[in-house]
Amino acid sequence: MDNRTSDFHLTAFTNTGGNHLILFFVFLLLYLTGILGNSLIVTSVIIDTHLHTPMYIFLCNLSSVDMIFNSSTLPKLMDILLSGNDSISFTQCFTQLYFYMLAASTEDILLSLMAYDRYVAVCKPLHYHLIMNKAKYVLLLLGTWAAGCLNSLFLTLSIYQFDLCPVNKIQHFFCDIKALEKITCSRSQFSILLYIESVVLGLFPFILSLSSYIKIILIILRIRSTSGRKKAFSTCTSHLAVLIVFYGVALCMYVKPPSAHFESQDLVFSIMYTAVTPMLNPLIYSLRNKEVKSALRRIFRVSKN
Repeated sequence: MDNRTSDFHLTAFTNTGGNHLILFFVFLLLYLTGILGNSLIVTSVIIDTHLHTPMYIFLCNLSSVDMIFNSSTLPKLMDILLSGNDSISFTQCFTQLYFYMLAASTEDILLSLMAYDRYVAVCKPLHYHLIMNKAKYVLLLLGTWAAGCLNSLFLTLSIYQFDLCPVNKIQHFFCDIKALEKITCSRSQFSILLYIESVVLGLFPFILSLSSYIKIILIILRIRSTSGRKKAFSTCTSHLAVLIVFYGVALCMYVKPPSAHFESQDLVFSIMYTAVTPMLNPLIYSLRNKEVKSALRRIFRVSKN
């Protein structure tokens, strides 16, 4: 028996009592802050010619991905909290899954490319503009978005083919891949798919990021002057902070074994992954990056005049 014609019910916040309105304003604040912060980053990179470099072009794309993260999950959650209508159609559920996985897989690859960009900048500074020329980084970005779209489409269509159990309740606030795993009758096939997904678009980009930063640290340690080491490492601190937050939360969400005891933890980490992290990324870059802060000042100065 399948339930492709029925609605699902997202039941993650059904036991919060009378706190729905408070939670609505909390998530509204997170959503608006994330959208505003990432929009400022995108606008700054597009308008300010000083930021037309590979590092900031990558950052612009990262902010675009973070807005997809926010917009694919939080509006439906806020609707549930405000109206009490926790139903989501089969089509809406899989559409939400597609855009969520698009954002997750694209950001995963994009962060590894940003790590490689920092590796070239620190370890091969004299050849940086030759290695990271415009044609190359545009091609890398096109490949990243294409890979994210194709991976998300493949994953969504694959899950669509699985038999779903006659259960219409999803213990989550959006159609996450782990939440759908709990209501499928094809558990073994689903596990194989998740394993392949984790290796190809989880482990490989992580290894690339890790190896890039190991080489960066080794090069920085060879620099004799303290000021030289600080200057070299300062170009990487913002991206490294984003990388740690992203992979730290992702590991907590998807690596630990499934268990009913972890449902509340899954909810917390999912909120971190889809709402808090996309909001933190622009704050990390704008607060720790002199070029971004300078670009924002120039833009606001022009707008005032």
